[in-house]
Formats: sequence, C-alpha cells, structure tokens
Amino acid sequence: MDVLIVDDSAAMRKVLQRVLKQAEVPLGEVYEAADGLEALEKLKTVTVALILAEINLPNMDGLELLSRLKAHPEWKDLPVVMVTAEGGQSKVVKAAQLGAAGYVRKPFSTEQIKMTLSGLL
Repeated sequence: MDVLIVDDSAAMRKVLQRVLKQAEVPLGEVYEAADGLEALEKLKTVTVALILAEINLPNMDGLELLSRLKAHPEWKDLPVVMVTAEGGQSKVVKAAQLGAAGYVRKPFSTEQIKMTLSGLL
C-alpha cells in the first residue's frame, strides 16, 4: 500500500514511517509532503491508498487539505487519518465532520497507529 505522510517536520515524517513498519502495515511507496499544498501537488503525480496528515501545517493546514480532498472526485474516497498534537477537541471534531477516517494524537504508540488503521486496511 502506497502512503502519503503530510507533516511539516521531516523528523516526524520519518517517525511515522517507522511506526507504520512496526505496526506491520503492508507498505509500498511512502511519499512525503511538508504541507497541504505540497500534498495536493504530489497527488497529481502519484496514487496512494492512505494519507496521514498533521492538522497544524503551514501554507495549508490539514483540515483545509482534508476539505479539498473530499471535494475532489478522484480523491474523495481516499482514507485520511489526522495526526495531531492538538489538545482541544474542536479541530478533531471538525476533521471528523469533514470526513477524516480517524485520528491519532501525538505522542502516539505503534499500537495506537495499528488500532486506528486496522479498520482501514
């Protein structure tokens, strides 16, 4: 399964990639983007089965990215899991309303990622 990881921290993108492997997610290619705009550009050239996106991003945040994905005919059914350090519930609720497939709060464990993705794989 090809995956797109969207986070403004290169270190966090690598951590997520390592955790996906530890969670025994059947990974194919793993693509990375630093913000929502870069993610949309990447999706014009690659096809993925899953997106993991931070909510708080520069240029275009994860909620705006999610909204644009769900409005696009080609990407509307793509599962998007939000990854966030956000303490408040309001953005998590907004992500669910926009159609997020799930969310994981930072710091997260391999088991939390595995449980969140289990219904999607």
